[in-house]
Amino acid sequence: MTSVLDTTAIGKVQRRRRHVRTLTGYLPEKDSEGKEKWPRGEEKVWKDGLRGLDTGVPSITKSIVNHVQTSLARQPHEIDNFGAYQAAALSVRDNLIINWNDTQLHYSRTAGKRAYYLSLEFLMGRALDNALLNLGLKQQYTQGVDKLGFNMEDLLAQERDAGLGNGGLGRLAACYLDSSASQELPVWGYGLRYRYGIFQQLISPDGQQLEAPDPWLENSNPWELPRIDVSYEVRFHGFAERLPDGSGRAIWEGGQEVLAVAYDVPIPGCNTRNTNNLRLWESKPKRGFDLNSFNAGDYERAVESSNSAAAITSVLYPNDHTTFGKELRLKQQYFWTAASLADIIRRFKNIGKPITEFPQYVSIQLNDTHPTLAVPELMRVLVDEEEVPWNAAWDIVTETFFFTNHTVLPEALETWPVPLMQHLLPRHMQIIFDINLSFLQSVERKFPGDKERLARMSLIEESIPQNVRMAHLACIGSRKVNGVAELHSELVQTTILKDFVDFYGVSKFGNVTNGITPRRWLDQCNPELSRLITLTLDIEKSIWLKDLTKLEGLLDYVEDEDFREDWAAVKQANKEKLAHHMQVTLGLNVNTKALFDVQIKRLHEYKRQTLNILGVIHRYLKLKSMTPKERKTVIPRNVFFAGKAAPGYYIAKLTIRLIVNVARVVNSDPDTKDYLNVFFLPDYSVTLAEVLIPASDISQHISTAGTEASGTSNMKFCLNGGLLLGTVDGANIEIAEEVGPSNVFFFGHLTPAVEDLRYQHVYHPVPVEQKSPALAQVLNAVSSGLFGDRGVYEPLLNTIRQGDYYLITEDFDSYIEALRMVDEAYNDRTEWIKKSIRTTAKMGKFSSDRAIQDYAQEYWNIESTKVE
Repeated sequence: MTSVLDTTAIGKVQRRRRHVRTLTGYLPEKDSEGKEKWPRGEEKVWKDGLRGLDTGVPSITKSIVNHVQTSLARQPHEIDNFGAYQAAALSVRDNLIINWNDTQLHYSRTAGKRAYYLSLEFLMGRALDNALLNLGLKQQYTQGVDKLGFNMEDLLAQERDAGLGNGGLGRLAACYLDSSASQELPVWGYGLRYRYGIFQQLISPDGQQLEAPDPWLENSNPWELPRIDVSYEVRFHGFAERLPDGSGRAIWEGGQEVLAVAYDVPIPGCNTRNTNNLRLWESKPKRGFDLNSFNAGDYERAVESSNSAAAITSVLYPNDHTTFGKELRLKQQYFWTAASLADIIRRFKNIGKPITEFPQYVSIQLNDTHPTLAVPELMRVLVDEEEVPWNAAWDIVTETFFFTNHTVLPEALETWPVPLMQHLLPRHMQIIFDINLSFLQSVERKFPGDKERLARMSLIEESIPQNVRMAHLACIGSRKVNGVAELHSELVQTTILKDFVDFYGVSKFGNVTNGITPRRWLDQCNPELSRLITLTLDIEKSIWLKDLTKLEGLLDYVEDEDFREDWAAVKQANKEKLAHHMQVTLGLNVNTKALFDVQIKRLHEYKRQTLNILGVIHRYLKLKSMTPKERKTVIPRNVFFAGKAAPGYYIAKLTIRLIVNVARVVNSDPDTKDYLNVFFLPDYSVTLAEVLIPASDISQHISTAGTEASGTSNMKFCLNGGLLLGTVDGANIEIAEEVGPSNVFFFGHLTPAVEDLRYQHVYHPVPVEQKSPALAQVLNAVSSGLFGDRGVYEPLLNTIRQGDYYLITEDFDSYIEALRMVDEAYNDRTEWIKKSIRTTAKMGKFSSDRAIQDYAQEYWNIESTKVE
């Protein structure tokens, strides 16, 4: 007799029920007196071998050299700046891991409630500088690196931005993770480990955006820890057969199974040992390389399953204009939520509590609708695997989840075709239908006979084909729903979710105004301003960075001439830093004595970069009509744009093309180049924002009223002393309430007027020439070919001439007047600097530390717990 091989298991990955890192379980065992027992070997030998934090310069240099020698396998004469960066990063990561281990053990021992933040994006930015500042070791590492013959600034420049996000949604998530750790809150983030991120933005000679892969992982990432022992199977397709016992349970079998493998990114808190975690999932095949197919000469079949699985986490936001892209995007969302829930449930079970107590120990925040599949997935696990009765399972679900809505645009609310859901996730579609039936029955009991209300509130949109309304599912599956600015939250309750407010009552709906972390968006990106604030307030930097309201102390120095001069000098230095960056990276010369006007954000019609560039053209035409003497009275202005358009967003890409070609004409015109310059900075990133934001005099946040949920870039600019030019929309309103209306520049129609104006555009249109002759002149100049490409911009211009959904014709004249007011105010340099100081001083409300405490106290019900 001999052992027999199961041939069907060849090539399959062995499945673990859960990862096991010790022989003693979740926590160290205890003796009869309650004292923790040492698990194995000689305790003294182990403890003598455990290393502590490297905080002194000698131990730091020793750690860096050790990583050069062993981790990188290099010699001193072989190391370059990139190698030195890797060694320094690994050294810093060692410190983070020590704190991380102690933090996780502390959370496990206290066995308190934890919160989990599910976001499809985490726009982290560079990690080394942030980690050094939060650890309080920037000076020591700078000295150590210097002793080894390198410059810290050169090393910091070697790091590549993590390709885990695209815009404000991901940056908000990153700020919240930083604040959770800094506020010593037990919060983990869950996301996807994209191989290529969003895309690298290139600009063609004719001004078009081109997309290239962003292989940010082509060199090893020193900030992540592969957790090969943490993996979960995720199923797609197959069939779901209901059990005939009336329990609502079903068995889901067949189809494709892929593995979700964990990678951990430590998130350090500021001035604390608490270090939280961002867990990212990478997709891998359950069955890898098919050797039999390969030997038979069928190479494509041999790698088919590997390629199919790997594609899930290849790219952030695959283009969903194709059937393949739609399916891949839905696969991403389920893969991520299923793996995250499996991990959360496994961790909960380790504390030995019954599943019915799950909401007492777990809160899960859904950041937008992308993670909404977590709602039916938790129902599936509870009903099918844990055998919890349906109603009890639904009670658990609706006590566990919390939903953050990020839009009031109906067209932006996520939906998925029912046939695609049935094909990819047959069991989840059954559960969604069951949830919908039960929900609509309860709605009918409260509003009997109101069929139109039932149709509006249904989870299923009765279109061809039917669609699942993910925002509705997230709303009814969550304990609370919040908007992200006061205006936005009000609009959510009175427009897109009004029926749900009527049904549940207003108590289910709240507001948490977005916030930003001052560690990155002041201390890290603007160190000279941070230093000036610390010296002026005579407060430890670590104190005011965690209590931003202390910046109000700057108001006492507004009339101090020396302080104003120092403030202006910092701003000028930041302008020169940006100019140097553009000279080195783009070969462009920038007049640092001009006003710096910046708009940096994702390209979208509602954000109205088009309005900005049309305003630039108006300024250009006006300058051209002036005499040389008249031009000398004009405030020189540099206008900076940066941002990416979605690959399939034709109109947004046309806007980029127009910006680039306007810049080409304006910047080379001898009549105007001393008074107006336009720059489009390609491949926008957190790192680029960290250079642009401190240099700004004015920043533009000019969305059509009622379309921007909140915005966070407006907060970053104002925190750095840049004044705000914007519409009465999103968080602009709350910023103005804090800093005072005399320190912002508002224009445009208000939200209540928007729908009526759109109605007038459709049914009582007025030609642009009558509504705004100035705008008509600008549009005609573009159509005439003044900026090249005659005719190519007509689709973009027609969105304004015909329909004008985003009200550019309505707001243009008001916008031009606001720009004139900016020029007038900037001409009074003393008063401008006072406005800048007042703006920074009143930004305490917009710290992400405040926002995360709002979530912790009002939503998640979790408490701070400090690691000693």
